[in-house]
Amino acid sequence: MKFLRGLSLFVAVVVIASCSSSNKNNVPVVGFIDAFEDATISQAKNGFIDALKQNGFSEDKKNVKIEYRNAQGSIPTLTQIVNYFIAERVDLLATSTTLSTVAAIQKTKTIPIFQMVSPTPERMKVIADGKAPANLFGTMEELNYIDTSFAIIPKLLKPKGTQLTIGMIYNQSEPQSTDALQRIQGLAAKLKVKIIALPLNSSADALLVTQSLLNKNIDAFFANPDNTVFAAFETILKSCNEHNVPIFTSEAGLVQRGAVAAFGADIYQWGYQSGVQAAQYLKKHSTDGLKLEMVKIRKRVYNPAAAKKYNINIPADFEAVK
Repeated sequence: MKFLRGLSLFVAVVVIASCSSSNKNNVPVVGFIDAFEDATISQAKNGFIDALKQNGFSEDKKNVKIEYRNAQGSIPTLTQIVNYFIAERVDLLATSTTLSTVAAIQKTKTIPIFQMVSPTPERMKVIADGKAPANLFGTMEELNYIDTSFAIIPKLLKPKGTQLTIGMIYNQSEPQSTDALQRIQGLAAKLKVKIIALPLNSSADALLVTQSLLNKNIDAFFANPDNTVFAAFETILKSCNEHNVPIFTSEAGLVQRGAVAAFGADIYQWGYQSGVQAAQYLKKHSTDGLKLEMVKIRKRVYNPAAAKKYNINIPADFEAVK
């Protein structure tokens, strides 16, 4: 019996060792976390993976393994994903959108987190003792660019003597969404623009809330940086088009999906910029010299079909999306 128990213990140790070896096999593992499914947000993942590839790391070369998980908008699932990656001892976490980043920050202080499509630590309310998490890297965005994005609306619509009324929807549970609304309300007062903003809790409420907003005779809709707006954009777009209300936004990716114009971060480049940092970490196995960076590439873009539909003349410094 002692021999059998000893043999069982030996086999168990070998199995555990072999599993650990096959899991790692000296190949770094990236745990990539998306909070929800969205055509625009997915461009960040594409950019991140392309940056790794351009810097020598790809699954084709078998010198990196990218484990991808999408929470499909479920917070419990998101928590499970983060816990799974931590248990698997991945080499780094790549987080897309604020919810993923915050979930990762709450669960690990040691695994490097490379965020994208996420705001500053202050906006995410993850500052402790006056400092951002020491394991947080990647690329962030502030709200200054929203000023320019919003200010183009009265310039493009050119109201004649009447006050412009702009509608918005926002998710009260998303800090960047409520912060953006407050900033826009302050800017609207300076531009003598009226804001009508209605809250919603999930993308499932988007149709009802958008219809309610459109019934208030708004002149334009502003799609602010809100994950719920991203997820429900096609619903919002359909309703606005049916009521002949143009959509403007601070997110370049939404212009490809039907908004008229935007001045904002390119989501693909946002992911690419974070991917460059992640590649540097994989090369050196060290975070020395790495830090959170502001988004470097912002674009003025417009949708030719949407501009034509609403008879809007676009300035020459705006780039047409394909």
